[in-house]
Amino acid sequence: MSNVGQGVGGASSARFRLSLPWSMALVLMVASGFAALGYQIVWTQQSALWLGHEAAAVLAVVAAFFGGLAVGALALGPRVDRSAHPRLWYAACESLIGLWSLALAFALEPLAGALLQFIGPQPAPVWHWSVAFGGTFLLLLPATAAMGATLPAMERALARLTDGGTPIAALYAGNTFGALLGVLGSAFWLLPRYGLGATAGICAALNLGCAVIAWKLFPRTSAGISPERVPVAMEDAPKVLRLLAATGLLGIAYEVLVVRVLSQVAENTVYTFAILLAVYLVGTALGATLYAGRRHRFDRGDGLRDTLCLILAWACLAGILALTAAPAVKGWLLAALGASLASALVAEAALALGAFLLPTMAMGVLFSHLATQGRLAGVGFGRALGVNTLGAALAPLLFGVLLVPALGPGLALLLVVLGYLLLSSPAVRRRPGFWAPVVAAAALTLWMPSLAFVAVPPGGRLLSHAEGVLATVSVIEDAQGVATLHINNRQQEGSSATRLADARQALLPILLHPAPARALFLGLGTGVTASAAAQDSHLQVDVAELLPEVIAASPRFTHGLWGQGTVPRMHVMAADARRFVRAGSERYDVIVSDNFHPARSGSGALYTVEHFRAVQARLTPDGVFCQWLPLHQLDLDTLRSVVRAFLAVYPQGWAMLATNSLETPTLGLVARGDGGHLELDQVRRRLATAALPFTPAEFDIDDEFALLGTFIAGPQALSAFAGDAPVNTDDHPVVIYSAPRITYQPDSLPRDRLVSLLDATHIDVDELLRGAPDPAWRSRLAAYWSARDRYIALGRSVRPSADVRQMLAQVRGPLLDILRTSPDFRPAYDPLLRMSLALARTDAAAARALLQDLLQVQPARSEAAEAIRLLDAGAQNR
Repeated sequence: MSNVGQGVGGASSARFRLSLPWSMALVLMVASGFAALGYQIVWTQQSALWLGHEAAAVLAVVAAFFGGLAVGALALGPRVDRSAHPRLWYAACESLIGLWSLALAFALEPLAGALLQFIGPQPAPVWHWSVAFGGTFLLLLPATAAMGATLPAMERALARLTDGGTPIAALYAGNTFGALLGVLGSAFWLLPRYGLGATAGICAALNLGCAVIAWKLFPRTSAGISPERVPVAMEDAPKVLRLLAATGLLGIAYEVLVVRVLSQVAENTVYTFAILLAVYLVGTALGATLYAGRRHRFDRGDGLRDTLCLILAWACLAGILALTAAPAVKGWLLAALGASLASALVAEAALALGAFLLPTMAMGVLFSHLATQGRLAGVGFGRALGVNTLGAALAPLLFGVLLVPALGPGLALLLVVLGYLLLSSPAVRRRPGFWAPVVAAAALTLWMPSLAFVAVPPGGRLLSHAEGVLATVSVIEDAQGVATLHINNRQQEGSSATRLADARQALLPILLHPAPARALFLGLGTGVTASAAAQDSHLQVDVAELLPEVIAASPRFTHGLWGQGTVPRMHVMAADARRFVRAGSERYDVIVSDNFHPARSGSGALYTVEHFRAVQARLTPDGVFCQWLPLHQLDLDTLRSVVRAFLAVYPQGWAMLATNSLETPTLGLVARGDGGHLELDQVRRRLATAALPFTPAEFDIDDEFALLGTFIAGPQALSAFAGDAPVNTDDHPVVIYSAPRITYQPDSLPRDRLVSLLDATHIDVDELLRGAPDPAWRSRLAAYWSARDRYIALGRSVRPSADVRQMLAQVRGPLLDILRTSPDFRPAYDPLLRMSLALARTDAAAARALLQDLLQVQPARSEAAEAIRLLDAGAQNR
């Protein structure tokens, strides 16, 4: 059992005797806390698979966790208090936690599948969140309710081992310390190494071990508790319970809001969440320890409560101010510590400490004090814990789902401050000391820097900004007028200046299908990619995009792009991509999945075997699936895991490049639904008859060589490249743990990774095409592939220069050699043509010589001959 994020309780002032059973009780509470937070991490990732996003899973699991604790404490706590056999209760609860968690490890996939069908592919927001919170609560209820009864049962079981009462604060501190170990151990060791099921099994073994030890160690029966008789009126019990509920609500609201704000500053990886939760637990454990060690000195009445409420208000205000400085603090720390994984994690921990440490310590002391007051007023600890966690269970829905989109995280945090101030007694509100934090909060409301962090470049401007339930979405324009899309203050793929590259990510897949009628795009981004496909008058395009705010922002990028205000034949749906694929039934001729950043929240689940298999079920027999991957955001080891997952479903898959970019290389994993090959005649016919308002040549797809020349690897080469890398699955999501490494500490340039990939792979014509084209054509395609690889390798070594002569000195010979290798390889022709035209302004003779070389190596191209004609005409006119 673990009271995550609220602090821990103190009870009697009686001194306790240190004994073996008591020492073992602390060990049990540490082990139980470890298991509880291990489960929370596991359940969050498992729930994200059907809820669609890790942020949604965090809100739903936190609410379900605390809701279950409340049910257990309220429903079972009184029965535990009355029981003469608390040992039995404790052992039974620990056993139930372990057994139910084991059952979930094996049955969660079919259960989540049923919930996924129940929620539907495109649910309305009210239905989505109702099923998300309600379904998660019911799934976890047996285990979480049992967790809610373990601490009351432990308190009763230890009653005979103390002089008049059980030191609950010490037990709770041990439990919270175990929870801290559970967060860090699960996120940084167990889950990356063993996966979700095995981690749940380890945690279940801890629970079952706790049950056995408690059964053997503790007395068979327990005497009733004899608390100290301190004059606290019984009519104070309702007031204490109200305060416990309110502090539970405000404590978890603060956690939810701080995590939301820091998602815009920290890297927002699985490690980020673990660090934030760990620091939260450190604060609550310190608060518990402080109260446990000094409980004899603390005031038993309302005075301490009022003082702590004021302290919490000031502490939260300090935490809010720390949040406003978070980007600067992170930048300073990274500059001071250098670029490394350790320094990045230290920076994120520092941000968490600034926002969490003081408030959570005060929360820990306040909860301990209220639990003590409640017990002295006749409120059992189980009831006190249940009411507190019930308030905590409401916070994710109230603050995370309702208030953040309506008010923004800054004002919602100030509501938390106001809430703590209102918890103080009426007498305190008449004192000058009460109004100081009120005035400070009012000043922050008027003048606080925005907690919606948006990095606007010099000379740029913010075009739009929207706070959603799951993320913050902005559109920023730089000084050159280039607009970019940002989610949680991070630029997404594509911009108003990347039309060619973005459109190719749609055109390449749809041109590989002989006659597509329906296409599905998973992820919208700027909308340029999907809208390019929708220009095909024979193609209906569906788009599943998780964030409604992204849908609202995309017209800024697509409006007028294709000569029209709206994009016909494109149906955009606010739906999670993974859930839409698994819950729907329509079949598609082409499915294109966006190049999601693998380290970001929830994205790793879109690269698993299970997801790829679900996509396969939605393809027509001759359908084409293309999964784009951002090689500039992937290290090669993580890529190997994704490739192995892809090949597990599509063993005859290929790899292609969206463009020849060295800075943002984008890799596509491509396969047909039936595992078949492409047919050359169909490719030629498709290029000739594509019902597009533009020619594919406008996007550098001039002919079949330009289209098929994008392929870089066949199934054999991909299999050899992947080797024995761990397969990315729902149960063992290795990508979300390995991908952050290059985010925190880039160890190579994208161009280096691209060249290494090309060196490690190859493709043969027979792996790609059905039948045997004539030898001459086969040689031309093979020459095209060779020229492309040499072109990319050349770009890796070239030093950019604004001086055309310096550039020519580096690339003239190599590019001409590439053109001699493959006259069909246009990308080597165009830069030389552009440089010749630039050179013509200052040195016509040198320009003419370069154009003559181009005409010699590619006589079929007319551009060089036309440029020579213009040069000669200009010379005659002069």
